Amino acid sequence: MSGTIVLKRNRARPVLQRHPWIFSGAIERIEGEVTDGGVVEVHDAGHNWLARGTLNRRSQIAVRLLTWRQDEPVGRAFWRRRLEQAIAARQALADDPTTTAYRIVHAESDYLPGLIVDRYGEWLVVQFLTLGVEQWKEELVGLLVGLVGGVRGVYERSDVEVRAKEGLGQRTGLLWGEEPPKLVEILENGHRFLVDVRQGHKTGFYLDQRENRARLPAFCDGAEVLDAFAYTGGFTVCAAAASRVTLIESSASALYLARRNVEDTLLSGCEHRSVEYVEGDVFSVLRGYRAQGRCFDVVVLDPPEFARGEREVKRAARAYKDVNLLAFQLLRSGGVLFTCSCSGAISADLFQKIVFGAAVDAEREAQIIGYLAQGADHPVALTFPEGAYLKGLMCRVGSSPGQSHL
Repeated sequence: MSGTIVLKRNRARPVLQRHPWIFSGAIERIEGEVTDGGVVEVHDAGHNWLARGTLNRRSQIAVRLLTWRQDEPVGRAFWRRRLEQAIAARQALADDPTTTAYRIVHAESDYLPGLIVDRYGEWLVVQFLTLGVEQWKEELVGLLVGLVGGVRGVYERSDVEVRAKEGLGQRTGLLWGEEPPKLVEILENGHRFLVDVRQGHKTGFYLDQRENRARLPAFCDGAEVLDAFAYTGGFTVCAAAASRVTLIESSASALYLARRNVEDTLLSGCEHRSVEYVEGDVFSVLRGYRAQGRCFDVVVLDPPEFARGEREVKRAARAYKDVNLLAFQLLRSGGVLFTCSCSGAISADLFQKIVFGAAVDAEREAQIIGYLAQGADHPVALTFPEGAYLKGLMCRVGSSPGQSHL
């Protein structure tokens, strides 16, 4: 028998609106015996049934809701249905021979809280971020192998800090099949990339930027492009029509992989006249370029997560403003800024205000010509707005007093 969560009076509304989280402060009491990670029934203060989910008393998010149907038990058939739905939603990507890497399961927004599944060619890379899905790990891996065709191995990358909030340690390693090679080869919109799925950022590659990278080439014909926070060169590879690309990355290992990815593009016939690889802190390098009077036609800013929670928002806002200010100062008149934030704690509205403030301080006119967001394989459930973590702007930049002659 599962236990029962009874909510405090007037705390049922988010559950009725199908938000997948119940915070510990909303719980009046727990009835019956249930271990952390187990399934619980959720009732309102009047003991009316509301939903069903998994409990973890060690987490501030005490219950992760799975179903709002009383006749839908949580078991193997439940997990299979949810996985089938997520896989079917990516069928167009699965059928696309020019793209072999994409997200198959996007946690809460695919109604599978805490579960991330990314495909890299013949390998699946998975993250179990909550105790609830950790308890079902073996079952979920088995289902994935059976439902996703052409899989040679399933590799775990649960080496993320958020697991500590669930009382879980970090884990990596092979869960099924063959160990992935040191570098897995993938295709994205026809571009070849080498990905380190065992030690790279996230699950190895920023899959969520695929659709944004595809928008970049329209602005790169003959342009001088600056790709800051370049990681393994995703945006640089897509800037193949540029006359010159400067790529900045602080990690030597990522920069090495970026060079390999870019050089493959050069050898395939998309020849840049010049690619400059710079290892260093982006803020320091950009200040140096400003002092030197260097200018660019396109600047791409895709920084790491500056704010991992509400307490870091002010500090992150300063960092975002600083780097965008530098970008505005380095852009030629008529140039284009691609600027992004992957910090979930920074809303799209706040990010736009930060970029606006940077433009004002840089004394640059700027127009928004497009909005950037995570790709369709990283959906956002309407009941879970927190899932919209990636946001960005494409801005056309006008002249400044110091650049009126350019």
